[in-house]
Amino acid sequence: MAFISTVYSKITGVFFDAGIVSWDVLLTMMNLVQRKRRVGHVTPEGHPGYGGHWPEFRPPREGDSRCSCPALNAMANHGIIPRSGRGITFTELNRQIRSTYNFGSSFCSFVPHFAAKMLQKSYSKDVFDLEDLDLHNGIEHDASLTRADTHFQKDQSVKHLPYIEELLASATGKDSEGNAILTLKDLQKVQGKRRAEARAKNPEFSLSLFHKIFGSSNSSTLLTIFGGRVEDLRSILFDERLPEGWESRIRQPHGLTITNFNTTVLRCEFGTREKDFEVSKVGNEEPHPNV
Repeated sequence: MAFISTVYSKITGVFFDAGIVSWDVLLTMMNLVQRKRRVGHVTPEGHPGYGGHWPEFRPPREGDSRCSCPALNAMANHGIIPRSGRGITFTELNRQIRSTYNFGSSFCSFVPHFAAKMLQKSYSKDVFDLEDLDLHNGIEHDASLTRADTHFQKDQSVKHLPYIEELLASATGKDSEGNAILTLKDLQKVQGKRRAEARAKNPEFSLSLFHKIFGSSNSSTLLTIFGGRVEDLRSILFDERLPEGWESRIRQPHGLTITNFNTTVLRCEFGTREKDFEVSKVGNEEPHPNV
C-alpha cells in the first residue's frame, strides 16, 4: 500500500505541475493583451490595503510566530493573516498573497502547495505557523540578504540589521522623482558578496543550485513587487510594515506570473559572481544578532 501511495503521489504531482505551467502561460498571455490596473487600484476593492489604506500595524508580541520572510511577517503584523502568525491555512495564504502583493494566481497556488509538501501537511486540511516555514534548507537557506545563517542564528525571524543596511546602501539607481532605487546589478553584487562571506565564515555552509535560485527569487521580489524603491524597502525589511499608501508595483491584471518572474530571477542568478569577492576564512565570529 505504501508503494501504491508513493506512485500515486508522484503521478498527481506531475499532473499538478503540468497544470500550473499551462495555467501560468495562459495568464502571461492574457496579461499581454489586457489593460493594466490603474495606479491606486492594484489592490482589489474590499481587500485590506485597497486605496493604500492598510490595517493597523502592530509589532509581534511574545509568543507570536514569525519567519525569515519579511513579506509574510508584514502580512501578520497588519492582520491580513492571523496576527499571531499561527494556525494559518494554506488556502488562506494563497488568497492573501495574491491580493496583497499581486502575484499571479498560478504562483500563489504553487508556493503554498510546495510549502505544504515540504512540511508533509495537507494543503486543503492542515494549518501551519510562520516559523514552520524556516525548516533549514527547505525554503530557508544560507547567504540570505537579511538574516544571519542558521549556524549563527537559529531563530530566522531575527533580522540582521547590518546586512539590511548594506543592501539598501548599495542602491545606485534613481527613479523619475529622484528616489533611490536598487537595480538588478546592485542585487547581483550584494548577493555575490553575501555568498562569498557565508561560504568563508560558516563552517556548515550549504547552498545548492535550488537554494541559489530561491535566493535569487527572494532578491527579485525586491525589484518586481517593490520596484526596488529603497524608501519602501526600508519599511518592509526593517519594520516588516507596509508603508501607508503603498501598493504592489505589479499592475498586470492577472498579477506577476511565474513565467515573467523567472526572467528576473534567472538574470539575477546568472549575473551573481561569488568569485569576484575574496573573503578571509580567518575569524569565524558569529554575526551579532539584531531584532
